Amino acid sequence: MQKISVVGHVALDYIFSIPGFPEMNSSTYISDYERFYGGGAANIAAAIVSLGGECELTSPVGMDFSHSGYESHLKNLGVKLDHLVKFEGEKMARCYIFNDENQNQITYFYWGASYRFPELEIPKAKIVHIATAHPRFNVKMAKTAEFVSFDPGQDLVKYSAEDLSSILSDTDILFANRHEIQRLCSMTARSFSDIIDEVGTVVVTYGVDGSQIYGSERIEIPPVQVSSVDPTGAGDGYRAGFLIGFVKGHDLETCGKIGATVASFVVEKKGGQTNLPNWDQMKERYERFFHETI
Repeated sequence: MQKISVVGHVALDYIFSIPGFPEMNSSTYISDYERFYGGGAANIAAAIVSLGGECELTSPVGMDFSHSGYESHLKNLGVKLDHLVKFEGEKMARCYIFNDENQNQITYFYWGASYRFPELEIPKAKIVHIATAHPRFNVKMAKTAEFVSFDPGQDLVKYSAEDLSSILSDTDILFANRHEIQRLCSMTARSFSDIIDEVGTVVVTYGVDGSQIYGSERIEIPPVQVSSVDPTGAGDGYRAGFLIGFVKGHDLETCGKIGATVASFVVEKKGGQTNLPNWDQMKERYERFFHETI
């Protein structure tokens, strides 16, 4: 099985529980909060190695990466950190996530050391997943890798139309949610069909409504129903499962179903890396839910 390189944020997640979102110029109370290891790229890397894959992570981090416990956590999981660079005087990225009682979510992201992405050396990679990160670095990374999976995520607003067009021309699999794909079409002045034709495979996630894979045909992937506690990191789990399925040689529908299954584990507990399955655990749930073997 080939190694997957992942580029993007390593962050500390602070997840807050609130009764509801206040109106402008008003307030509400926080009923609970906890700190977790997060960042889209790190969540994906952690899930890949938990599923038995090989993964290296590229990201700039602050000096608090070590004393926060995050460095030893990733090393213990087996994530390769040779391309992770610590910057003196910088803080790690931080993500502040507010969930209401209906699991609606608002997120505030502090980039911290992630602004130093352009200073990193571009690593050589055969298969790379480009998660949320600095557009300038991502454009160069996409040009270098042999196979590119791209997920602009919440950093989509930081891209210029030129940057997006450049990356899409080098992308083999595009991941986005329903809102991001609309913005991407608008920002590049292209139709959804144009993007599918250029990229080849586009995976659009629809939250509780599952996901759809677009290419030569449209494939609908239902969500794996579980009792959900926190949606944080579900999309990252989906991407990790999809990519593991892909490097194992499974077809796109099976990759999507693996992704949905991994995501179902993530949402069962708070935090994007708290409840990651191994391959056997994922396989058992997959086969029980989809009534087919992998």
